[in-house]
Amino acid sequence: MTQRLHLVFGGELVDPQKTVFRNVGDIHIVGIYPDYKSAYNAWKAEAQRTVDDAHTRYFIAHLHRLRDEEAAASATEELGD
Repeated sequence: MTQRLHLVFGGELVDPQKTVFRNVGDIHIVGIYPDYKSAYNAWKAEAQRTVDDAHTRYFIAHLHRLRDEEAAASATEELGD
C-alpha cells in the first residue's frame, strides 16, 4: 500500500499576491498527515485562525509526489550512497 503523505506549513509572506516567505526560519510546520482529508482539515484550521492577517498563508504539499519508488534515482540521491 502506498502512503500518501501531506505536509501542512505556512507563514508570513512578503506580498499576499506571491508565495515568497518573509523569513524562511519562521515558517510554521503544522504537521505531516497520512491522507489529504486530514491535511485539509489541519490547513483549514490554520487558515481560519489567521484569516485576519492577509500576509499569512498556509499550504498543503503532497509529499508522496516528491518520491516515486519506480523512478530512477537522481544525482542528489546517489551522493548519499
